[in-house]
Amino acid sequence: MEGRARIAIEAVHPQIDCGRFAVQRVAGDEMVVQADVFSDGHDEVVALLLYRRTGEEKWQESEMRRLDNDRWEGSFVLGEPGFYHYTLMGWVDHFRTWQRDLQKRFEAGQDVAVDLQIGAKILEQAAVEANDADAARLREAVAALSAETDQEGAVALGLDPRLSAMVSTCCARGLATRYHKELVVRVDRKKALFSSWYELFPRSLGEGGRHGTLRDCIALLPDIAELGFDVLYLPPIHPIGSSKRKGKANAVEAQPGDPGSPWAIGSGEGGHKAVHPELGTLDDFRDLVREAGTKGIEIALDLAFQCSPDHPYLKEHPEWFKWRPDGTVQYAENPPKKYQDIVPINFETQRWEELWEELKSIVFFWMDQGVRIFRVDNPHTKPFPMWEWLIDKAKEKSQDVILLAEAFTRPKIMARLAKLGFTQSYSYFSWRNSKGELMEYLTELTRGDTSEFMRPNFWPNTPDILTEYLQYGGRPAFMIRLVLAATLSSSYGIYGPVYELCVGKAEKPGSEEYQDAEKYEIRRWDRKGAGNIRELIIALNRIRRDHDALQQTNNITFLPSDDDSVIFYAKTAKQKKGALLVAVNLDPFRVRTARLTLPLALFGVLPGQSYLLHDLIGGDHSIWQGETTTVRLDPQVNPGCIYRISTWQRRESDFDYYF
Repeated sequence: MEGRARIAIEAVHPQIDCGRFAVQRVAGDEMVVQADVFSDGHDEVVALLLYRRTGEEKWQESEMRRLDNDRWEGSFVLGEPGFYHYTLMGWVDHFRTWQRDLQKRFEAGQDVAVDLQIGAKILEQAAVEANDADAARLREAVAALSAETDQEGAVALGLDPRLSAMVSTCCARGLATRYHKELVVRVDRKKALFSSWYELFPRSLGEGGRHGTLRDCIALLPDIAELGFDVLYLPPIHPIGSSKRKGKANAVEAQPGDPGSPWAIGSGEGGHKAVHPELGTLDDFRDLVREAGTKGIEIALDLAFQCSPDHPYLKEHPEWFKWRPDGTVQYAENPPKKYQDIVPINFETQRWEELWEELKSIVFFWMDQGVRIFRVDNPHTKPFPMWEWLIDKAKEKSQDVILLAEAFTRPKIMARLAKLGFTQSYSYFSWRNSKGELMEYLTELTRGDTSEFMRPNFWPNTPDILTEYLQYGGRPAFMIRLVLAATLSSSYGIYGPVYELCVGKAEKPGSEEYQDAEKYEIRRWDRKGAGNIRELIIALNRIRRDHDALQQTNNITFLPSDDDSVIFYAKTAKQKKGALLVAVNLDPFRVRTARLTLPLALFGVLPGQSYLLHDLIGGDHSIWQGETTTVRLDPQVNPGCIYRISTWQRRESDFDYYF
């Protein structure tokens, strides 16, 4: 430690758990860093933000600016996906201190002859350490400051900011303090932040009573593209075990013809690297990935580290599982629930290193088939160290890989998984229904430290989750939750086609299981049946693609609405004219009329100026004036509005009149 170094650097933000984990951003983001940087006394301080991409030796620099109370801020633009390192440096800048004091003394009418000599000495020393070109300019400045003929001109020269920049670059850093940590930001591609997911069971796509195939998925791609989704997520496509196979409605015993749960992975036909024979072949899957890509759609594959009792792993690697005293394998349980068709992996096996390598090989196998997006089943039931290692390995193979954590569990566990590197996370959105609940939850996600590492993906439903709100709210409830998911979060998804058909019948009262759940049987759907909400889905996905404000999550500001059943918020954008306003009626049973308060300055609207309001969902245009207005939202027709504000493009002064 250099005892003469006088700078303190504290409270650096962002950093996660004192730098233990990486902050998450996407390519093209501006990485903004703040810190307290200060010194003893009253000398001028310089603070730099240093950054480099992993693999680069040279640090790049960005000079920070002082905010207030010794708080400084700097930024740099993040390039291609990968890992970037950043840290800070600060020092007492004697030349800038000299410039500050020189200006004060000169403006006060004091004799500054000695001060000019002091400045010349500083520059003379700087010239010794500078490169040839800078040294020549510095010596010219020394000569000018030393001349006694034009004190006013010498002062003007001494205050030139180009001189202080030159000194800082070449020689002012001898006693600089460098922050004791190098922090890391993980940069993902844009889809990590902005994506629209559609989940379906391929086996339900067959016509005439036959089992659906991956070829049927290919045939459906134009429809998925028309709906506007860019991620098609498939539940496990692997062979399904027959031992302990579950029947319809999760019956303990399957009947002949029951297909079983796709999550009961593995049979004599193969395991996690095989395709269910009735779905097709590996070539069919590659064709699906390729054809989807031509339509702007990526295939997301389910990654479920569990087995059926028939999985080849049980014979090849019995040491990877727990065995009961009676010689039977321990199946999955969540007492009193039993999942006899699923065998969990024993991650405490002494052969854990071999196990980890095998699990990595599964991920790599499907990446080799073109998959770059995985929805990870129940990651919270597997060890944290394994995920950290596996995600790092997957990122080494391709920085484009995206992993969605399906972890409906305790908040701290969800946060830990995100810190470890999961790109996106399922959330509690499904169960946040009231205005207060939604505002509190979104504030938690977007304003705290969580926003630095967790990217939520909002799903109104999943094959496991049919909330009471959807069960009892009817078609309006499905529209309401769709508008909320698509506008509150930049990534969202639906399990279809039950969602667009507004299927809300539960297995029994108090259950969130669907009646005749598709997890356990093949269903036939009339995808364009009566009462569907396809047009709303298409409109929302189009609006999301066309407006940057809906391609972020943390840019939300909640605004006043005098009705507790109407939530009102703004989604901002880099350009003021790109911001949007969203109003949603949360009551699926009643028409609601609410008085809204608009932040006109956010949209560049001047006081007293009228403006055009365009509802992007309904298409209506209206002229408004003032900061308050009234909106009427009918849940049966259109429970939400997405407003774009426009000021007048032309005025009388824009026209020439000819007489």
